[in-house]
Amino acid sequence: MSLLAFDDVSIGTELPALSATLARADLVRYAGASGDFNPIHWNQSVATAVGLPDVIAHGMLTMAVAARMVTAWCGDPGAVLDYGVTFTRPVVVPLEGGASVEVSGTVKDMNSQARTATVAIVVSSAGQRVFVKSTAIVRLG
Repeated sequence: MSLLAFDDVSIGTELPALSATLARADLVRYAGASGDFNPIHWNQSVATAVGLPDVIAHGMLTMAVAARMVTAWCGDPGAVLDYGVTFTRPVVVPLEGGASVEVSGTVKDMNSQARTATVAIVVSSAGQRVFVKSTAIVRLG
C-alpha cells in the first residue's frame, strides 16, 4: 500500500468522511469472529430486558468502522500507531434497515520529527455522538 506523504498533510486537513450501515447480520458475523456472543448484540428481548432500547452493535465493531476511515485515508493499516476512544452511547441496530454510522476526522496535530499526524475522529449514529476523545496517531511517509 502507498503511505500518505507527511508533506501532503497539515493541521486542519479533513479526512474523507465514511458512512456505513450495520445490520443485525453484521453483528452476528462479528460475534463469530470475535467470540463475543453477548445476547445484547443479537437478541432483542435480552437487550430490552437490561434497559437497552434494542440490540446494540459491539463497541469494538464500531471502533473498527471508524478505523477503516483512518486507514483508507493514510493508505496503510500498519501506519496506525495508536488509537483510542471513549464510548458515550451505543449504536442501536434495529431489525429493519440497520443502523447508519457516520465517521469524520480532522488532523489536529502534527509531529515533524516522528512524521506523524494525530487525527480527531467523530462518530455518530442516529444524530448522536457515539465516541468522545477519539483519536488516532498515524505514521506518514
